[in-house]
Amino acid sequence: MTSLQRADPVAERPRQWAVVQHVEHEVPGTIASALADAGQSPVDVRIHRGDRLPELQDVGGVVVMGGPMGVGDDAEHPWLSAERAWLHAAVHGGLPVLGVCLGAQQLAAALGAEVSAAPQAEIGFDRIQLTEHGRQDPLFAGEDAELPVLQWHADMFAVPAGAVCLAQSPVVANQAFRWGRAVYGLQFHLEADRSLLDRWAPMLPDGTDLSGPLAAQTEALGRRVLRRFVELALS
Repeated sequence: MTSLQRADPVAERPRQWAVVQHVEHEVPGTIASALADAGQSPVDVRIHRGDRLPELQDVGGVVVMGGPMGVGDDAEHPWLSAERAWLHAAVHGGLPVLGVCLGAQQLAAALGAEVSAAPQAEIGFDRIQLTEHGRQDPLFAGEDAELPVLQWHADMFAVPAGAVCLAQSPVVANQAFRWGRAVYGLQFHLEADRSLLDRWAPMLPDGTDLSGPLAAQTEALGRRVLRRFVELALS
């Protein structure tokens, strides 16, 4: 750069991550920690409150959280269709994207896949199995073939065309997918730390056990996996 040239302050400004929330209690948890540890500055977009989705040229990455509504509930929540269109543009614009639970279903639908009711709801701690693609995927590098996760959903997604299935359970065949290099949909929750579990406990069905070793194991797994996602997104 010569002395007559000036840096464009807009071009040099770090682009922030957009974390889209659908309800107050579905917060990013340890996803926010993984982003902060990597020097990223996530901005919460509470779409259910009327926050506008940011222009994608101002965004460095996208995280879409869960929620109790379904992909087909556009009449009650018209922002769902706008979010899907935004996600489609984000993916095809080359942005890293992570969808969690409803966010994964919205992401799958944005990529043309079907979202439907699961054979039965999966709620509470459970174990999922990595597929062959999952065992080779950088997101789960070095992890066991069977993983502890927290489930809280009644719907499920098909794997979008061009994506690969990374994990499955006996109830829901598609628990995670990757499309391209850094676009991931996770049906389960890896973002829940102890404080988030305590916040969710009164909302879950009676008898749902959020204590015991699986809580700590799931949080530890989540921190590792989410750190890898951010590293992959920034590489």
